[in-house]
Order: sequence, then C-alpha cells, then structure tokens
Amino acid sequence: MKLDVIKLDASPAGSIELDESVFGLEPRADILHRVVRWQLAKRQAGTHSTLGKSDVSYSTKKIYRQKGTGGARHGSRKAPTFRKGGTYKGPVPRSHAHDLTKKFRALGLRHALSAKAGAGQIVVLETAEMAEGKTRQLAQAIKGLGWKRTLVIDGAAVDENFARAARNIEGLDVLPSIGANVYDILRRDTLVLTKAAVEALEARLK
Repeated sequence: MKLDVIKLDASPAGSIELDESVFGLEPRADILHRVVRWQLAKRQAGTHSTLGKSDVSYSTKKIYRQKGTGGARHGSRKAPTFRKGGTYKGPVPRSHAHDLTKKFRALGLRHALSAKAGAGQIVVLETAEMAEGKTRQLAQAIKGLGWKRTLVIDGAAVDENFARAARNIEGLDVLPSIGANVYDILRRDTLVLTKAAVEALEARLK
C-alpha cells in the first residue's frame, strides 16, 4: 500500500510504502472489541464501595426477644432489612483488569491500523516538529489541513515543541509510537503517522 507523504504546511514530501501485514488486513470487529474492552477494564478505577453488615456503626444488642413477638427473629439492627442497615453483597474495591495475551494485543493493533488505512483515514507526515511551541501556529496548520478529531503518532519520542503546541488544542492527541493503542486509534477520525512512526510500528508488529 502506497501513501503520499506531506509536511505540516501541506506541501508534498514524496511517498511511502506501507507493509500489508500491518496496514492491509481485513479488520475484524470481534478482535477490536476484545482489545478495547481489555484497555477500558484495565484503567477502570474499581474504587466503588458500600458498607456491609459488619461495617455499619450500630449497637450489637439483640433488639427484642427471640420468641413471642409474632415477628421475624432478629439479633441486630445492622441487618440489610432495616433502615441504615448494611448492604447485602454490595460492590467492594477491586481491579477490573483481565488478561489478554501480547500476541492478541498486537493483532488488535494491526487490525486497528488496517481499519484506518482501509477507510482512507491515515495521513503520513514527514516529521512532527516545530521551531517554537506555539499553539496558534499549529492550530492554523491543522485547520488548513482539515484535521478535526486527530491522533498524531510520532517515533520513539515526541518533539517537545510540537507536544507543547498540541497540548491545548481540543480534539488533538499526540503519542510516541510505543504508546500507540487500539482505543485511541479508533476514537479519532484521522490517524496521522510520521515516517518515524511508520518504521517503528512496522518493526514492532511484523
């Protein structure tokens, strides 16, 4: 698969050949779904908590005699049936993360890149570098290119000035190649890869 390479000012900068084994697969929704679920479950806080019967602050004295009342037998006001009693089997703090093999995660990333390539939503940038970290300059360049909801993936490290300029632009995310992930790729309309990012991703996923 061959794509044109451009600069930030939209001028052409040659072309690049994308590896079919990384960018040319037939996307499978089931694979993408499993990887996205794994990502979102892993980052879920899991801090939900309720007070159980043993956690509620209340007297432990038996509230009335065992027999002869004509009512149910109770020994504590902490029971869930009473107002202000403990919650029965409520949520407790826990991790929502589950395992997914490295091979499957890499496969999901290949399918996400292939989905963007198949939809014509990949742009290859020569370099993501700026002489100054000015948000206004980058915003004007992005507006001229017609990018709205965009993810920019660079090589091993992101240019400091470019990252500073992009930090305050709504709908623009910037990641190094090692941070490329399925969820962020799919949630943005345009995927912008630098030439260094293409080389890094192909080396990582082949």
